[in-house]
Amino acid sequence: VQLQAFGGGWMQPGGFLTLSCAASGFTLDDYTIAWFRQVPGKEREQVSCIEATDGNTYYADSVKGRFTISRDNNKNTVYLQMNSLKPEDSAVYYCATDAGGLDPCDSIVGDYWGQGTQVTVSS
Repeated sequence: VQLQAFGGGWMQPGGFLTLSCAASGFTLDDYTIAWFRQVPGKEREQVSCIEATDGNTYYADSVKGRFTISRDNNKNTVYLQMNSLKPEDSAVYYCATDAGGLDPCDSIVGDYWGQGTQVTVSS
């Protein structure tokens, strides 16, 4: 099981970025995938998640209405579309999944992690 996160970068406030989480070694549709972010000195925060099989989605209150998570099974990739970016969205973003695969979003602890991609929002 391998995850590779990419797509981060610098963006002005109000702009948008799309992060990608490419999976290899397993079929993405069989696994719940979560996006986390972490700022130095703060706890890692789950910002969004998409559950296996039924595709139910979850968003932290801080990103609800601005971020959209989606899954392309043909490309074995999960995306996080981030709109109306704010400086407080600046963080290293990671995608993660659990070995159990079908865990609900509120149970994801992260047995497997992508390498992280930096998002910086500033003017």
